[in-house]
Amino acid sequence: MIARSPCGEEVAAPWRRALAAAYRAPHELLQALGVAPAAAGFDAGAADDFAFRVTREYAARIRPGDPHDPLLLQVLPHRFERAAVAGFSGDPVGEAGLAERGSLLQKYAGRALLLLTGACAIHCRYCFRRGYPYAGHVGQTALAAGLAAIAADTDIGEVILSGGDPLVLDDAALAALCARLAAIPHVRRLRIHSRLPVVLPARMTAGLLATLQQQPFATVLVVHANHPRELDDEVRQALLNARAAGLHLLNQAVLLRAVNDTEDTLVTLSERLFDCGVLPYYVHLLDRVAGAAHFEVEEARARDLEAALRARLPGYLVPRFVREVAGAPSKLPLDALP
Repeated sequence: MIARSPCGEEVAAPWRRALAAAYRAPHELLQALGVAPAAAGFDAGAADDFAFRVTREYAARIRPGDPHDPLLLQVLPHRFERAAVAGFSGDPVGEAGLAERGSLLQKYAGRALLLLTGACAIHCRYCFRRGYPYAGHVGQTALAAGLAAIAADTDIGEVILSGGDPLVLDDAALAALCARLAAIPHVRRLRIHSRLPVVLPARMTAGLLATLQQQPFATVLVVHANHPRELDDEVRQALLNARAAGLHLLNQAVLLRAVNDTEDTLVTLSERLFDCGVLPYYVHLLDRVAGAAHFEVEEARARDLEAALRARLPGYLVPRFVREVAGAPSKLPLDALP
């Protein structure tokens, strides 16, 4: 959203200014934290392969002086990223060739995904789309083709906004998109997948929430928090505001070695999410994207963790542990994995 000063000059919204101020140089972040690059395993070549970016709001939650901080590990380019590992590829969930109708990706029956942008506020090193070819699949022409495909397919009842991160679009662009979706009678639900409420909570503006609250369809906001320390008081308030606006809030986490692969961390994450008005939804086993093998947690360990959470938490706070398998009709729970 662009506001105007009394003199008529355009003034970027505060969240836009915060987004522009994100760290782009890993050494700058490491210096601010007092962490030696070698101690953290930093590799500049890994940053060349997949650019570094992290908001200052998120960086402020990283423990100074700790090269093994679980939040730092998620964003810092590491030397392990440059190792070629069998079974890890550039297209781990089989999306190549699926986006044949502009920005539309459809993997599962009854729902379809619109790729709105390749941009994110933070570059998570385990991102399964870190090498996705966005060119030709985002932009107004691609979006128009995707919307036309949705309008023509009456079996699509839910539209998922993804990217990149769809909330890097401004309020006006999102409002215009919602209006186009609202004109399609068979769209009953809108689902938005975004890391911004966690890494840049100022993005949850009153204007954005008002736009989503006014839509004729139910709106689900799926956020992405992997560790309880990502959910500070500012994030909690932003999420509670979204819930007060009528949004249904869910969380998807990724199970990551040395980040959240302990029983206590995952229990605390579920409890903290509920304090923020969010239900734990999925814990994804790592999508095997090239450059992220050092994050993988073995399936046997994942099974033990899921059992531990069931023993310690009420059922509604136990996320489903799943893996996405290319070509499968849905995400697969651990007991259904081949």
